Amino acid sequence: MAATPSSANSDAVREDERPRSITPAGIFLGVGFGGFVDGIVLHQILQWHHMFTSTDTDNVGIPYYSKDTVGGLEINTVWDGLFHVFTWLMLLVGMSMLFSRVQYGRGRVWRKPALWSWILVGWGLFNIAEGLVNHQILGIHHVRAGEHQLAWDMAFLAFGAALIVGGLLLSRRPASQAEGATTQETGSRSEG
Repeated sequence: MAATPSSANSDAVREDERPRSITPAGIFLGVGFGGFVDGIVLHQILQWHHMFTSTDTDNVGIPYYSKDTVGGLEINTVWDGLFHVFTWLMLLVGMSMLFSRVQYGRGRVWRKPALWSWILVGWGLFNIAEGLVNHQILGIHHVRAGEHQLAWDMAFLAFGAALIVGGLLLSRRPASQAEGATTQETGSRSEG
């Protein structure tokens, strides 16, 4: 029995129905997660820095806003809040992308190394970008200002590089170890 055009089309996988990579979703989630860890741990809990706490020695001429004055802390708190809006948006974008790419088995995708590998890469990319731009190029703040600030800044960059390498190594694990049946369970692929 010959296949009719309509039955042949229904058997073929349409381009928009093919599983899509979760790599971009994982990277956006990692950028958002990494930003929140930075903002919550370094800005709020440890209070080592805020967005403009090193502008007395910055490279762009932003007025100095000391974290030790009420006015300075108010300005830094506003900018820390805007930074958190950015990280929150990165998480929303990542979640939206993940939701659109994983059609079923959504709960299982969170247990898969494929997603976590790209979250680590995203977190590492956040650290590298933030560390190079804000700490080194603009100089608007440092991980921990003072006598050993360059060492703290370099450790932040090294941690970012380690997250990227670890994430990439995790993403390279054979499918049987890293993914199992992710394509069947979640409708997504493990590779980027």
